[in-house]
Amino acid sequence: MLPETPGVPPREAVQRWRLVLAREAIDPAAAGREQQSSWEAALAGCGLPVAGLDATRPRPRFAPAAPLAASVPGEAELLDVWLIERVPAWRAREALVAAMPAGYRLVDLYDVWLGEAALPGRVAASVYRATLAGEEATADGLRAAAVSLLGEATLPRERRKGDATIAYDLRPFLDALDIGEAADGGVVVTMTLRHDPEKGVGRPEEALAALGKRAGVVLRAATLVRERLVLGDPPPPPPPAPRRRASGRSPGAR
Repeated sequence: MLPETPGVPPREAVQRWRLVLAREAIDPAAAGREQQSSWEAALAGCGLPVAGLDATRPRPRFAPAAPLAASVPGEAELLDVWLIERVPAWRAREALVAAMPAGYRLVDLYDVWLGEAALPGRVAASVYRATLAGEEATADGLRAAAVSLLGEATLPRERRKGDATIAYDLRPFLDALDIGEAADGGVVVTMTLRHDPEKGVGRPEEALAALGKRAGVVLRAATLVRERLVLGDPPPPPPPAPRRRASGRSPGAR
């Protein structure tokens, strides 16, 4: 942890690393705040000059891209970390590999522009891969069902939320459905599910349920993993403030 100097404001970040991470499925009890705390401890102890550790209340500056359900592994999760000194990639890699929280593995990292838009706001979609259990569905049958689903303007569905049943439209969240075959002859469904800042995110179990219903079978995922996150273009800058129009009067006019 960096030493704190009384009366001196925290130093500004000069470098931003984007980490590409593989994450195992984790205990649901360790999700949320526990994961936040594990990353805070890892970054505070990694030996890198992480921004925020020299503040009056030290807290490393980092930002994960998008939440991931505890039961679902991730193959290419994203997380940004800010540093107050520039360091080479080899040093950042060595320090981070040695300090990874339990269940995480560093796949890659790269330097990104400090002024780039916030990472969470750039996530446009998640790509999930489900390997189906059982032999009820065929790849050809599911391909036809996927084409049919994607051709619909709306896909009304319902889901449970606590004690209530919520009606919603799945179609805005369903960006792509690709059906393939595993090496053992099983069926693999790859789903691109959109994120919406107001409506929420597409859920893989809902997409599988809709696909199975259209195909006339019940689909069960033997394995489910989030392959990657899709980043969209950064949001446009705000429009300039309107210029105040001159009145056209001379100072002495009434």
